[in-house]
Amino acid sequence: MTERSAVRRRDTTQTVCAAIRADVVGHVFAPGERLTEEGLATRYRVSRIPVREALRTLESEGFVHSRPYAGTFVAELSEAEAEDLLGIRLLMEPFGAERAALRRTPVQLATLELLIAEAREALAAGSAVGPAGLAALNTRFHQVLAEASGSPTLAALVAQLGYKISWVYSLGLPRRAAESWDEHEGIVRALRDREPEQARERVAEHIRKAQAAYRLRRRT
Repeated sequence: MTERSAVRRRDTTQTVCAAIRADVVGHVFAPGERLTEEGLATRYRVSRIPVREALRTLESEGFVHSRPYAGTFVAELSEAEAEDLLGIRLLMEPFGAERAALRRTPVQLATLELLIAEAREALAAGSAVGPAGLAALNTRFHQVLAEASGSPTLAALVAQLGYKISWVYSLGLPRRAAESWDEHEGIVRALRDREPEQARERVAEHIRKAQAAYRLRRRT
């Protein structure tokens, strides 16, 4: 295999991996649904090799799981894992927001404002966009916020958790979407005004409300 073909194969695998992940988050594939290499290859118009490699990656991320002699199935996000993910965010992201209030660049601030504007348009469009689209915007917002902290370590950790957090949001929190983006606007105001303590508290409160909404979802 030449270097060029190896790069092309890796790029294809990454593209397929992102597509399957998005379809899991977007509920195109239901929890417990069996996924076949042949079916996925047909859906994404690729060979079975990148599909096989993508499924290995997604299994390591917890989006699918394989059973001996049975095949590969969409995983189900457990209540405990969702709570853990939101709890970890509560430990990490307020710290990052505090730093971001002092370190954010004009480009990062403008990007956050643009994401809010896109989310407002998505909310106005309603079901034409769906929770998966808003979850993707939410993931990107929190990634840029982490990058604005100036800490590559924090940004990498938030990015690593981002896909799973997006899954939590798409499963349990779509009804809180409008309120969530109001809170995002408050976070951006704190960054714009370079108020680190306000940025920290607003992010912490934002995540606490997400936790409360997820717990409420379990009782309804």
